[in-house]
Amino acid sequence: MQKPHILLIEDEEDIAALIKLQGEMSGYKVLVEVDGLNGYNAITREKPDLIILDLMLPGQSGLDICRKVKSSPELKNIPVIMLSAKSEELDIVLGLELGADDYVTKPFSPKVLFSRVRAVLRRGKEPEKGPKMVNFGSFVMDVDKYSVRKGDTPIALTLSEFGILKRLMQNRGKVLTRNQLLDDVQNSDSFIIDRNIDVHVAALRKKMGPNFHWIETVRGIGYRFKDED
Repeated sequence: MQKPHILLIEDEEDIAALIKLQGEMSGYKVLVEVDGLNGYNAITREKPDLIILDLMLPGQSGLDICRKVKSSPELKNIPVIMLSAKSEELDIVLGLELGADDYVTKPFSPKVLFSRVRAVLRRGKEPEKGPKMVNFGSFVMDVDKYSVRKGDTPIALTLSEFGILKRLMQNRGKVLTRNQLLDDVQNSDSFIIDRNIDVHVAALRKKMGPNFHWIETVRGIGYRFKDED
């Protein structure tokens, strides 16, 4: 069985070496690039199963690379996990809005990083249960294609945003805690602050548009998908 192929774009050599070592110990093939221009060229050449992408890179920033990947019909389905020393919410939101599937702030544990990698890759392979097409107002979700559209207009969601929306829809009228929704962002052995769920939901709401009002915030608990329009 072929090992999943991970492309790491990281200019700090010691961090790159640790990530590569942990990745290979975890059963992945890890290719390392140390600048943005060579990194993007490697993406187009290798078409990896997943990209681990530092935010601050020489040559071309991680945000620019993420934007180019997610706007390319050929590359847009490759999951992206962003790395950065910046922990401000604004940076997290920007990365997620560009299409990143997860966001890890430095310093971090390489084991935790690869628990996120496993979770993101698993989300793209798990068979879906329940209805394949779901309608709510003028929106339509196609579970098989991991797509959402408003009328004839497609809405580009990350895997995490799609998973959260689907989970809420499958539990219409029921309040889901942030911890329950974390299952759609990473697996249970990784660490993430529950505030990241709020960031994912905020990005999801923004992408769905000003008329999207189905997700309700339940203060101090989590979120609920409205049982009726």
